[in-house]
Amino acid sequence: MPRNRATASPLFVPQKTTRTQQRAARAEFAKARSKARRAQAPAKRRVIEGVDPELQATYPASGRPGRASARGGRLRLPKHRMTTAVAGGAYPFLAEAGLGAEGIFIGRDLHAEGSFCYDPFTLYNSGRIEGFTNPNAVLCGVIGMGKSALAKSIATRAVAHGYKIYIPSDPKGEWSGLAEALGGQTIALGPGLPGKLNPLDAPARPDGVAEDDWTGEVRKRRLLLLASLAATVLKRDLLPMEHTGLDVALDLVVAEAEASRTVPLLSDVAQVLGHPERLDTALGTDAGGLGRAVDDLAHALRRLVHGDLSGMFDAPSTVMFDPNAPMLSIDLSRLGSSGDDTALVLAMTCASAWMESALADPGGGRRWVIYDEAWRIMRHVGLLERMQQQWKLSRGLGIANLLILHRLSDLLSAGDAGSRGRVLAEGLLADCSTRIIYRQEPDQVSASMVLLGLTGVEAQAIAALPRGRGLWKVAGLSFIVQHLLHPAERPLYDTDFRMAA
Repeated sequence: MPRNRATASPLFVPQKTTRTQQRAARAEFAKARSKARRAQAPAKRRVIEGVDPELQATYPASGRPGRASARGGRLRLPKHRMTTAVAGGAYPFLAEAGLGAEGIFIGRDLHAEGSFCYDPFTLYNSGRIEGFTNPNAVLCGVIGMGKSALAKSIATRAVAHGYKIYIPSDPKGEWSGLAEALGGQTIALGPGLPGKLNPLDAPARPDGVAEDDWTGEVRKRRLLLLASLAATVLKRDLLPMEHTGLDVALDLVVAEAEASRTVPLLSDVAQVLGHPERLDTALGTDAGGLGRAVDDLAHALRRLVHGDLSGMFDAPSTVMFDPNAPMLSIDLSRLGSSGDDTALVLAMTCASAWMESALADPGGGRRWVIYDEAWRIMRHVGLLERMQQQWKLSRGLGIANLLILHRLSDLLSAGDAGSRGRVLAEGLLADCSTRIIYRQEPDQVSASMVLLGLTGVEAQAIAALPRGRGLWKVAGLSFIVQHLLHPAERPLYDTDFRMAA
């Protein structure tokens, strides 16, 4: 059993305070009690006069007072370094970094307040932009907003970077002066003009291609051209026997041209088709009445020989294509002014086939192919098929296609929903990694949003863009760019000279 133990400790007696200390304690107590009463009392509503206190400066104009002020250079912070990628994550509300300094100078990036350069070949080879899969571009904008000036500026400055420019169709003749100023070549086609092109000319065989292989390639191109011309005039697809008739007629004409050491002509093909007995004789027992089955085809090609295109494509070529010229423009301003674009389309088909030989040359370098006033060719499936081939093979051919429209709804004029023309036209847009949209009318904004997948902010922007300013969508990036012109460029790009008094 534990034993009880008693303990003892000295008693703590506080030291007696003086009267001065007691008075100070009472004063502190009174002060604390007054402060507590004021805190518990309801706040009185004051009438604010002058500037709202929320808008008043925290510190006077002279700066923050006291020793905590940063005046006099007394503030010392450690230095911190970071890459632009890290800075973009740390400060996500800054503008895009741009496309880099390489390429063609376009103008000023309004959000980043810096220069804007663009080169589809450089962007594709660098792989820096995710989703940039091809060098093709589409440019659209209402009349008078400066899209023609932008296209010509890109062409002019691309020449300085060593690129060549092809204009397969210039329906208004606006590129002729620019081609002449750059030391290029312009070929004007039309009734009464001396320029003549033979679309059946055999292009020069590229290096590394066997003679037999190239002969078969030339024959295939000629057949495709003849079928496209005939389908354009007939406004329908060719029948199987009509394809056979073209095949047989072309072989007969080529054999006769080689025997006489001349070149095959469209007039020779039309003449053979106009003599059914020659086709039946060539096929023998397998003819099956082929000669009479190609009557419509014969009359269709006759338009190129005796119709409104006579003298332009049914004679040996009087002009030669210079592959080293910085710019080549096919001036078709003499055609299609009556409202019927058939002559313009036929001429463009022949000229395009004539220029494709240069595009197929692997040693031709990088080139821009610009389709101006493309709304005029959207309704013709034959041309859309040729353009689709160039769009799909742009990387292999080393070309960048630029399609110029007034509005994106022009693509919908290619045909009804689900039709061959409509699918081809929308496919051209899908194969463009760069979309440049100048100002659109309010009733066209919704269609632009659907076709391009624009955000609400971008849709509001394209409805109010001033002259020379456009929305650039490069893969997944968006920029508002103000196009800048040099004073020496303005007279070359002016398309409103007739509007001036």
